Amino acid sequence: MENLFRTFRLLLNNTTTDFIRYLHDQISWNSRLVAILGARGVGKTTLLLQHIKLHDNINETLFVTADDLYFSTNTLYDLALKFYQQGGKKLYIDEIHKYQAWSREIKNIYDQIPELNVIYTGSSILDLEQGGADLSRRKLEYHMTGLSFREYLNIAKNIKLPLHSFEDILSNKIQFPYDKERPLQLFKEYLQQGYYPFFKEDGYYIRLKSVLNQTLENDIPHFAQMNISTAQKLKRLLYIVAQSVPFKPNFSKLSRDLDVNRNFVPDLMFYLEKAGVINQLRNDTKGIKLLGKVDKVYLNNTNLAYAISDTIPDIGNVRETVFFSLMRTTQEVTTSSVADFNIGKYTFEIGGKNKAQKQIEGIENAYVVKDDIEYGYKNIIPLWAFGLTY
Repeated sequence: MENLFRTFRLLLNNTTTDFIRYLHDQISWNSRLVAILGARGVGKTTLLLQHIKLHDNINETLFVTADDLYFSTNTLYDLALKFYQQGGKKLYIDEIHKYQAWSREIKNIYDQIPELNVIYTGSSILDLEQGGADLSRRKLEYHMTGLSFREYLNIAKNIKLPLHSFEDILSNKIQFPYDKERPLQLFKEYLQQGYYPFFKEDGYYIRLKSVLNQTLENDIPHFAQMNISTAQKLKRLLYIVAQSVPFKPNFSKLSRDLDVNRNFVPDLMFYLEKAGVINQLRNDTKGIKLLGKVDKVYLNNTNLAYAISDTIPDIGNVRETVFFSLMRTTQEVTTSSVADFNIGKYTFEIGGKNKAQKQIEGIENAYVVKDDIEYGYKNIIPLWAFGLTY
């Protein structure tokens, strides 16, 4: 256990608090059980360490990673009990999906050590709660996405912009330091290498492909109990989607291409979506989340498009992908019968600077979202502005 404390202190000493992600202030950190889920690489570990550094009593806190060698001969419950008996009050567990039967032990800790607060991170696929103990009545669950354009500007360029509400964006009430910076080139950088917080490190796309491989080869197969052959089909499916996004799913054709049962294809797509690799655009089901018919499939973010595509991604697809990726963090986005997307009562058509109004003519609450423009006017809104909402 002494080694765990030593590792924790080393990690804490190397954690900067220059910039804190959007999700931090939304989390009820003093709740007894908190789950922070998200795709690999979006910054969950850093968020925990930053919070500890800024707000916790270090002598009453412990941060561990669930795949630490310590757990080859010790259980999570034993650690929690021993830590509590030594005066511990807050236990942070990173990457809990790497620990076998984690949910049962977390339930036991919650039920049997009520004075110990537990905060854990894990792959976003864990919110499916397949098997194990049901924690839904005990935990507060939060979902973390990659960087917004606003967050990227703060970290990469030290450009500090306020949060903008969805209504602010629709009204073109956008605050940007036009006198010092121009948004278009910065937005292009974000589209290519700005979604994941490790963008400052060398070999960005190599690191991104490694993150993707870990997700496809380890996280999803382990959770879904897939064999090696089925896991390889996940890669094949992603490659097919990546080459033709936005992808209109034809499950019969995909089942032939992948040599799997047709009924298994939606499951594979669902795992990819929950792991933060793709986004599926569904029709409006009046609030019944994830039950609508899938109309199109997009990559989760545009950085993935540039990392895994054989060619330069189609700019039209990139524009739709980033709009969907940014908006789904704070809004319920569905397919539109007349344009690209609906968000509640609003309709959005996405395009370049020469995009006309014809497709949404006569439709109430309809907007043209244009790339390659700096300023909006009436119902024309710059695409980059939607990156300021979180």
